[in-house]
This record gives sequence, structure tokens and C-alpha cells, in this order.
Amino acid sequence: MSNRLLSLLIGFAVVLLLAYSSIFVVNQRQQAVVIRFGQIKEVYNTPGLYFKMPFAFAGADRVQFVSDQALRFDLDNIRVQVSGGKFYEVDAFLIYKITDARRFIGIVAGGNRDDAEARLRTRLDASLRRVYGLRGFEAALSEARSAMMQEVAADLKSDAENLGITIEDVRIRRTDLTQEVSRETYARMRSERLAEAELIRARGNEQGQRRRAVADRQVVELKADAQRDAEILRGQGDAERNRVFADAYKRDPAFFEFYRSMAAYGDALGTGTSMVLSPNSEFFKFFEQSKGAAVAKPAAPAAGN
Repeated sequence: MSNRLLSLLIGFAVVLLLAYSSIFVVNQRQQAVVIRFGQIKEVYNTPGLYFKMPFAFAGADRVQFVSDQALRFDLDNIRVQVSGGKFYEVDAFLIYKITDARRFIGIVAGGNRDDAEARLRTRLDASLRRVYGLRGFEAALSEARSAMMQEVAADLKSDAENLGITIEDVRIRRTDLTQEVSRETYARMRSERLAEAELIRARGNEQGQRRRAVADRQVVELKADAQRDAEILRGQGDAERNRVFADAYKRDPAFFEFYRSMAAYGDALGTGTSMVLSPNSEFFKFFEQSKGAAVAKPAAPAAGN
């Protein structure tokens, strides 16, 4: 019984081992390629449970898995020359998918993805240099950027299809000036801005001088108008004063002469004024008259008597 049980157990283990080595699973992220005696027997790209010949010795069925996802690789710091002759640094990346696993395994040794990406990287580098070489730097910053990426993808399409790969997208992540071009561009921009500042400053000075000239002219005109009006008013005032004096003189010439003399005395004989004049001077005639009037005044009552 023990030998029979042992035989059954051994037989069962062999069956399990054969079943295990004959079954493989394909998930949603993979494709499975069955290789029999060095030749591709079958390709499975639908998720599920599949069978093959047990074991892989002596070149029997061997399963190789390849990705069924969209894959990406980046190409950084590519030095490209634009149509103007200057150099720029470009970063780009490529999105691709293995759509023909049979061709991919057959062309790329061992189905090594790194080898396939190395081929695509070389082709992408050359295509970027060509596309940028036909355009100026501004094209990568304008609406032409989309057309440039499509052109690069078209360049890669043929080589990618030969590898069993489909190019899904090409993107340019960065386009920057090199250090040399950056310094030159900065110096040029600085010179342009300084020239623009000088032009603005010159225009401002010109406008300032023009406005100051207008303001100065207006000041002169206003002063002239004010002085003219003042002279007119002063003339009118003098004329009115003279008219008043003339009218007063006509009414009482003696009083007017007396008034004028009193005003002259007030102007001439101020505090601390010293004058050397003859007593018989015409200037003191009213003093003489007032003195005579003072002498004659006492005699008036006697006459009344």
C-alpha cells in the first residue's frame, strides 16, 4: 500500500508539474509570444489563460512577454542649430507602443526594449536637428510647434514600423538658449532696451522743453496783459484825479492853491526835516499870509467900536 500510494503521489506530482509548465497567463498589460524551436509559433495579446508544450528544454515552447502599454522615453539636452546659425538646447520625449510583437521579437535581438529605444533615440535626435535646422528659434515658441512635432513623428514612422512599433506622440518639452546664445541675447536685449530708454528720455525732454516754452510764453503774455490793464487803469485813475482836481480848481482856485500848498508842506516838512530857504520864498507865502492875518485880527474889534 505504501509503494502504491507513493507511486500515486509521484504520478500526481508529475501531472501537476506538466500542467504547470504547460500553462501561462497573459494580463492586460502584456503580450505573449510563444517561441518553438527558435521560431515564433503564436502571439497572444488578449488577457487570459493559455497552454503551450510543457517545459522549455531542447528548444521546446518558450514564452516571451512584451509590453502592451504605451511606453515613453526622453531625449534631453539635444544641441540643435536653427536656420539663423545659432544653437539651442532641446528636451523631447516619445510615446510609442509595440503593436506587432512578432516583428518586434524578430527584429530586435531578444526583444530587448533598450535596444529598440536606442534605435529610436538615434532617429529622433537626427529628426529634431533636421526640423529645427529648417526653422528659426521663434517657430518652437509659436503655433508652428505642433507642425514641427508632427513632422518629427512622420520621420520616425517608417523606422518604428520596421521594429513593430507605432509612434503615438512626440513632444518637445523645452527649447532654451545655450549659455553663449543666452549671453548674446541678453546683451542685445539690454542694448535695445537702453536705446529705447534713451529714445523715450529724449522724447520726454523734447516734450518738456516744448511745454516749458509754451508756459513761459503764456507767462509773458499774462504779465504783458496784466501790465497793460494796470497801465490803462492807472491812466484812467490819473485822468479821474486830474479831472477832480480841475473841477475843484474851477470852483475855488484860491482854496485849491492853498490845499496844494498844505499837501506840499506835509510832504516836505516831516519829522526831523531841515531846510535852508529864504523867508521870502514863494514856498512860504501862506505862512506870511497867516502871519499877516494874525496881526490884523486884533484890530477888527476896534473897528467895530
